[in-house]
Amino acid sequence: MGEKQVVKGNFATAVAAKLARVDVVPAYPITPSTLFPEQISEYVANGEMDVELLLTESEHSAMSAAIGASAAGARVATATASQGLKLMSEMLFIASGMRLPIVAAIGNRALSAPINIWADHSDSMAERDSGWMQFYAETNQDALDLMLMAFKIAEDHRVLLPAMVGLDAFVLTHTMEGVDVPLQKEVDEFLPPYKPKYTLDVNNPMTFGAFGTPAHYPEFRYQQWDAMWKATDVIDEVFAEFEKKFGRKYEKVSEYMTDDADIIFVTMGSTSGTARAAVRRLRERGIKVGTAKVTVFRPFPFEHIKRLASRAKVLAILDRAVSQGYGGPLFADISGALINEKERPILLNFIIGLGGRDITFSDFDEIADVSMKALEKGEAGWPIHWVNLRTDLLGGGD
Repeated sequence: MGEKQVVKGNFATAVAAKLARVDVVPAYPITPSTLFPEQISEYVANGEMDVELLLTESEHSAMSAAIGASAAGARVATATASQGLKLMSEMLFIASGMRLPIVAAIGNRALSAPINIWADHSDSMAERDSGWMQFYAETNQDALDLMLMAFKIAEDHRVLLPAMVGLDAFVLTHTMEGVDVPLQKEVDEFLPPYKPKYTLDVNNPMTFGAFGTPAHYPEFRYQQWDAMWKATDVIDEVFAEFEKKFGRKYEKVSEYMTDDADIIFVTMGSTSGTARAAVRRLRERGIKVGTAKVTVFRPFPFEHIKRLASRAKVLAILDRAVSQGYGGPLFADISGALINEKERPILLNFIIGLGGRDITFSDFDEIADVSMKALEKGEAGWPIHWVNLRTDLLGGGD
C-alpha cells in the first residue's frame, strides 16, 4: 500500500514522473504548469530523483531536447500549457513521426488573444492531429495514474507514440486534492525500465526522421496511423493491469446513470464531476439524464461512443474548446463516429467554460432544457449552443 497525500495536480504529475524513474526532463516554465519542473528540481536538489533536468530557453527547445533524449533511449517527460504547447507544435509532429514515447503533462489553458491563463481545452485540442495520444484527467488522482499508464502505453513496441495527459488549469493544477500515491516498488513492477526498440548509437549508426520522398512518405504516415489504432487495445490492456495492481478502474469512456437515460451529457476533464452531481439533481426533477466522461480522446473511442449513442435519444456534447467556423472538436468527432449508423440520437453541441468560466448547475439546467426541447421536436435544429454568455459584453447597436 502507498500513502495518501493532499497535493496539487501539477505536484501529482511530478510525483508520477519520479515514480516512473524518468531519465530526462527538459522544461521551460509557463503558467499553469511551472510547478512541474519546480518540483522536479526540488527532487534533484534533495537527492530524491536521479534525472537530467534541462532548463531550456523556450518550449520549442524543451521538446527538441525531449526528442534527442528519447531517441538516445531515455525515458522522457515534460510539461507545458497553452502558448507553450503551441510553440512546441512543430516538434510535436516530429516526436510522433519519429515514434518517440515522450509523455507530457498539459495544464489545459486557453489560448491568446486575449491573454487568458485559465482552463479550457483549446491548447491540446489544437494538437489533436499531431499524432500524440491524448488522455484527459478529471481529478488529481487521474493525473498521477494516467501519467504512469501513459509511459507504459507509449513505450509498448506495438505503439511507440508520444502521449499527453491534460489536466484543467487551476481547477486541477493548483487545487489540493487527496491522492493515493503508490509505493515505488509497486510502480517498478507495473512499469519496468524503458527498453527502446531503436536508439541513437555511435556503434550502430542509424537515422531518425530521415528525408521522406513521395515514394515513401505515405507508408510512414500509414504506420503511424496504424500504431495509433493498435494503441486502442494496448490502452485496454494497461487499464486492466493497472486496476488489478492498484485497484483503480479506468475506461476510455466511463458512464454514470446512462442505462435508462434519454439525454446523456458527454464531457471531458474536470467538468465531469460537476456533470454527475448535476445529473443527480436533474433526476430529482424527474428528468431522465445520464453522463459519460471521455478519458481517451486519441485514439478516438469509436466503439464506446457508438454503444453510448445506441441507448440515448439525445447526446448533449460539452466542449471546452471551439473550432472557429464549426463547433466543438469533441462534437465534430462524435458526429463523425456516428455518421454511418442507421439510427442515431439527436446530437447537440454546447460550448462551455472557455477561458476558465465556471461551469455550474444552472449551466446544466440550460443544457437539459435545450436537449428536452430538441427531443420534443424530434430534431436538433441548429445544433451548436453557447452556454452562459454574458450578453452585456457582446455589444451590438451601430
